[in-house]
Amino acid sequence: IRCWSNIPFLTVPLSRAHGKSFAHRSELKHAKRIVVKLGSAVVTRGDECGLALGRLASIVEQVSMLQNQGREMMIVTSGAVAFGKQRLRHEILLSQSVRQALHSGQSQLKDMAIPVLEARACAAAGQSGLMALYEAMFTQYSICAAQILVTNLDFHDEQKRRNLNGTLHELLRMNIVPIINTNDAVVPPPEPNSDLQGVNVISVKDNDSLAARLAVEMKTDLLIVLSDVEGLFDSPPGSDDAKLIDIFYPGDQQSVTFGTKSRVGMGGMEAKVKAALWALQGGTSVVIANGTHPKISGHVITDIVEGKKVGTFFSEVKPAGPTVEQQAEMARGGGRTLAALQPEQRAEIIYRLADLLTDQREEILLANKKDLEEAENKGRLALPLLKRLSLSTSKLNSLAIGLRQIAASSQDSVGRVIRRTRIAKALDLEQVTVPIGVLLVIFESRPDCLPQVSALAIASGNGLLLKGGKEAAHSNQILHHLTQEALSIHGVKDAVQLVNTREEVEDLCRLDKLIDLIIPRGSSQLVRNIQKAAKGIPVMGHSEGICHVYVDTDASVEKVTRIIRDSKCEYPAACNALETLLIHRDLLRTPLFDQIIDMLRVEQVKIHAGPKFASYLTFSPSEVKSLRTEYGDLECCLEVVDSVQEAVEHIHKYGSSHTDVIITENEQTAEFFLQHVDSACVFWNASTRFSDGYRFGLGAEVGISTSRIHARGPVGIEGLLTTKWLLRGDNHVVSDFSEHGSMKYLHESLPLPQRNTN
Repeated sequence: IRCWSNIPFLTVPLSRAHGKSFAHRSELKHAKRIVVKLGSAVVTRGDECGLALGRLASIVEQVSMLQNQGREMMIVTSGAVAFGKQRLRHEILLSQSVRQALHSGQSQLKDMAIPVLEARACAAAGQSGLMALYEAMFTQYSICAAQILVTNLDFHDEQKRRNLNGTLHELLRMNIVPIINTNDAVVPPPEPNSDLQGVNVISVKDNDSLAARLAVEMKTDLLIVLSDVEGLFDSPPGSDDAKLIDIFYPGDQQSVTFGTKSRVGMGGMEAKVKAALWALQGGTSVVIANGTHPKISGHVITDIVEGKKVGTFFSEVKPAGPTVEQQAEMARGGGRTLAALQPEQRAEIIYRLADLLTDQREEILLANKKDLEEAENKGRLALPLLKRLSLSTSKLNSLAIGLRQIAASSQDSVGRVIRRTRIAKALDLEQVTVPIGVLLVIFESRPDCLPQVSALAIASGNGLLLKGGKEAAHSNQILHHLTQEALSIHGVKDAVQLVNTREEVEDLCRLDKLIDLIIPRGSSQLVRNIQKAAKGIPVMGHSEGICHVYVDTDASVEKVTRIIRDSKCEYPAACNALETLLIHRDLLRTPLFDQIIDMLRVEQVKIHAGPKFASYLTFSPSEVKSLRTEYGDLECCLEVVDSVQEAVEHIHKYGSSHTDVIITENEQTAEFFLQHVDSACVFWNASTRFSDGYRFGLGAEVGISTSRIHARGPVGIEGLLTTKWLLRGDNHVVSDFSEHGSMKYLHESLPLPQRNTN
């Protein structure tokens, strides 16, 4: 037995052999037997008289869904007192109204006072109605429910405890959901600090302790405690500095200040934490979460079981490193320090990182070799992803060159004045560039992305959180280590953080108070998932790279095959590779068309015929399933169009606004294409593969954006900056500029300071 808050707790309950709780949220999906505890604030309405029917129906739906998945669900519920109070108040009002109508007349009805109702009487009146409601709701999902009322004595008496255990096991075996509640009609008032009574057991004095005791007795995998707060906070919820505790470990309770108890019910948060820790020691994982919030209550239980970051998770396994929230705060502080450095100091960090990439290439390639071997042994990565995962000496040399370009071009990126206006005499306004804040970059199978993105974040003064794919874990680890080594020369090591915890991407996308911009680098599916999961955080990127090359009637024979080959075959897995080839109809059955087909055949490119192209052929290649397909391999769609106008319309209908190309010698046709195609990058007689930050002279890119807000196309340093306004005055007030004031607005544009072009 150990003590906490002057209350002894049994380290290992005697009623069962010590089990092992789940160490991480991601393991909760394996929970088979689950207890859901519904607090009074969850079940009852805001007026504490009657039940929150909509909320209760949603909870029943989620429990039914999990039950039908083959899990064993149990509910510990409150609500009988509130339901009974509603019924008794109705009866009393009805009785009083009849009595007063007979003796005092209608005028006295409004003066009726409702007596204080005794809780045990309310419970007795409400139990049957509450259970009838549960039965009706569960019946909608073809699930049977059974009621069990218990008291503390049922756990003290060994025979009663065995009977209860046997009854519950039999109900679970028959796929019935037990609904358990304390028998409040006969239970005595709780005694303070009486958690241990009799023989080493937690006292059942409220539904929190009942749920914990039941969970341990039944060797439950997971206990979900729903209340009217998001979880456990490091100070009372609502206070200015209160922060939700994502994971709570035994021993952390000294850093927690408990507030008042719930608006209804027997226990407060302190009682929930005590019960949760007792259950955790008995081998049951525990999550305390909000069951009343209208935006999440409809899926809170299923989210918890799926391992999503909801509420406070109780764990006995404390990670060695900081949490992702702590890492984000470290990146915020480090980024602000980084932004305050002189431009030459930020450039010096990037130059140092470039040198480390070449100096330490043997160690980098050795780590990358481990990743490649593990990926090949597991056989989980397709060939295009394996190519992205692979590093080489030439790749590292190219990375180093790109980083030096970034360093050279970043001298005046942060704090650059882009507008100056004299508002009035001695009142000058400036608009200057500043970092966005904290960036979250999520990338898969591309370890070379890490130093590129790190250099751009350093140059722009942003804090950075990096989440790489586990397939590149060894490569990412050493590259991040080298990045921090470079940052250390000016004491800003914390500015770039690599997330190594078992955080799900969806959970990272919910950190809207810690992250300012998300940049996904990977497959179109990854980008779509992140765009869907991001809650209140803007996402910069493109979900697909459906790039087109249009071959016009005036195209040069020499240029066509070179540009198409480079666009499709140089690196088919890239997002800027050709996916759809548009051919002018007049080129069909010409020597140029034959050369294109022969070249694609030699390069082993599989052709999928578009609907119009297929209609011209007796025997056509396999017809395309969709004209919006990103193949990412040696495959492409070939379609026929009648004019440059039709080519533009096709691109707008089926493209992804990424990169589109025209091959022609007709300048007028080319200019029409350049001006009318609404994509991030539009080229004339050049390969789609030029759509790249390094090739644009940006040094590198954090990605290619197809959005129309903020940055578009390859995003370099400029795309990672925003602005702020600086106003310098001398005792200026707005009232001086009124109709009868002494000052007038000038709004004069002032010359910008000379830029450093060295």
